[in-house]
Amino acid sequence: MLFYTGVLRALLVTAVTSAAMVGATAFAGLAQAQTHVMTHARGETEVPSTPQRVVVLEPVQLDTAIALGIVPVGSPVVNTAAGIPAYLGEAAADIAVVGTFTELNLEAIAALRPDLIIGTELRFSALYDQLSAIAPTVFMAAQTDPWRDNVDFTARALGSTTGADELLATYDARCAEIKDRYSVEGKTAQFIRPRDTVLSIYAPTSFAGATLECVGFTIPERDWDDAISSDISPENVLGATADYVFVSSTQPEDPNAIPPSIQANAESFPNLFAVQMGYWVSGVGSVGGMAVLDDIEKALAAE
Repeated sequence: MLFYTGVLRALLVTAVTSAAMVGATAFAGLAQAQTHVMTHARGETEVPSTPQRVVVLEPVQLDTAIALGIVPVGSPVVNTAAGIPAYLGEAAADIAVVGTFTELNLEAIAALRPDLIIGTELRFSALYDQLSAIAPTVFMAAQTDPWRDNVDFTARALGSTTGADELLATYDARCAEIKDRYSVEGKTAQFIRPRDTVLSIYAPTSFAGATLECVGFTIPERDWDDAISSDISPENVLGATADYVFVSSTQPEDPNAIPPSIQANAESFPNLFAVQMGYWVSGVGSVGGMAVLDDIEKALAAE
């Protein structure tokens, strides 16, 4: 069956509001000093303990800041036409777009007068000196590192010593709730991201894969080669079957959201769901995680 999930306003407001409440209590753990020293991929940097104008350069940093009740002044996006991800709700609606992840707009960043910039060494190494000339800048190592670690890094960069623990505890509790409510033991699941000429299957180490496994699904074994995903050609789509299969799309409500190669083998995909790429792929963090868990629970409830 084909099932799509949209981003419902009421659901998003609830998710973001609850995340922000967690963030508010988390900042009881803020350092009392005006600055603190942050150890990061480029060494040590003194940053404000209560930053007021933050520019974040990665989706996990944007998601985590919103969850902690800190609205960044700027962030790059996948593409400028799409803008800031809708799943983050109204709290993120006024964040300025400062280019894309592949082409930052340094002038736009400087114009925002940030007091803190958070980025990544893997993606923005060549721009570190220029960014540091604008504001104190800290880099996590890579956006592909375990997402929980990157949530923790972002929270600490923002001055919260307990924020990540509280956000992740709420996420884990929701995982446990779904796992207890539905019988998924022994069932398999896959998350597939269609690309131009291949289908990317996401590993247990990925954000999407880890969220599937946190509710009790097993992701079928394959040679991941220490990567977060593995590509197959459409003609080998039967290598991506599972009891539940989630397929990302920018328009999951579109009847053609599922690639033809999968539709042609529908009998091999008994539980097939088109889901929003905005948070399954890019929504790395606790707010995105809650949205993914909503989709998983809808799929399980639909059986």
